[in-house]
Amino acid sequence: MAPSGTRAAEAELAQALRTGPFHLALRTALSARGLALHRVQHRLAQRGVKVGVTSLSYWQQGARRPRRPESLRAVRMLEEVLELPAQALTRLLLEPAGRPAAERPAARSYRSLVEESRTVHRLLTDLESPEDGGLHTVCQLERVLIGARRELRSRTSHHVVRAHRDGVDRYVAIHHGDAGCDPGRVAVRATENCRVGRLRWHEATGVLVAELLFDARLRAGDTHVFGYGFEDGTGGASTEYVRGFSFAGGQYVLQVRFDDAALPVRCRRFSQTSAGAPRCGQQELTLTGRHRGVHLVEEGVRPGILGITWDWS
Repeated sequence: MAPSGTRAAEAELAQALRTGPFHLALRTALSARGLALHRVQHRLAQRGVKVGVTSLSYWQQGARRPRRPESLRAVRMLEEVLELPAQALTRLLLEPAGRPAAERPAARSYRSLVEESRTVHRLLTDLESPEDGGLHTVCQLERVLIGARRELRSRTSHHVVRAHRDGVDRYVAIHHGDAGCDPGRVAVRATENCRVGRLRWHEATGVLVAELLFDARLRAGDTHVFGYGFEDGTGGASTEYVRGFSFAGGQYVLQVRFDDAALPVRCRRFSQTSAGAPRCGQQELTLTGRHRGVHLVEEGVRPGILGITWDWS
């Protein structure tokens, strides 16, 4: 009789293969077989399939998804190496029509937004919005809600700004959804001292640009308090929330709250000087409070990126 630990591992593997997603099934299979990635790479090479350890790691993390013919062939060989039934992993990569699902990053990423800067620039240009909208941030409190399906359900912002030139009467907010986001279905709410104006979005990148109109034109030096939010829930599993800053500003507070049905095992804050720079200032965060959340506070924002990342397993 197989040891109870082995039976439990096989039961967990059978469940993962049945329900997916692909990256979880692959990671569970690797764990159940006790194979390190370099050993898997070697066994694939013996079968004439070349795939890097980095690619295998990305696949099991969900950071990338195999879709090219050579990658799909590698997945078929993985089923053999890991002693799985034929098509056990491959079928998790197929859409109902039998076509490989499109590869998309697993996490909401500011880097993705930067890479799609031409799209964002076009959307802003269409709204006749310059990069510098004439406003400096005095302070901003942003709340992000992660739902029971691990999806980015919503984000709300309470914003205090100061005009540095006359005639400013609007703020343009940018929402970048997670993989699979349908920006046309994302709802924009004006919650305080503003109203929703024009909306523009780009479906392929999941980017939505929203114009928030003030009731009066600000003069240089005037401050304004307003609030707004995005109701999303259309994307896949979220693993981080990041915020990019083009200019120095005041205080920024980010709160991320998780549904009780989907709690991460680890959370960390981080910063980057730019999208291509290494992440630094990483700090472990502990889930606290009745609503099971984490937060970061930055007293004086500098140009760059701030964010919170989390692991589901």
